[in-house]
Amino acid sequence: MKIETMDDGIARCQARGILREVNLMLMEGAALGPGDFVMVHVGYAIQKIGQAEARTSWELHDEMARGDNA
Repeated sequence: MKIETMDDGIARCQARGILREVNLMLMEGAALGPGDFVMVHVGYAIQKIGQAEARTSWELHDEMARGDNA
């Protein structure tokens, strides 16, 4: 997800038009800011990733959801 804003350990993130509040506790000490992409699991940011990696992750997610066997 892409970080839109940050406030007191919570990031407002968006992906594909969906907005979520994401807890940054597990990323404490990481250099994060608006415009950065993070991998999110159960409401927590768990890893900073690049834009290309974020795009690839969504493409893989879409393939799995369709049941593609490529």
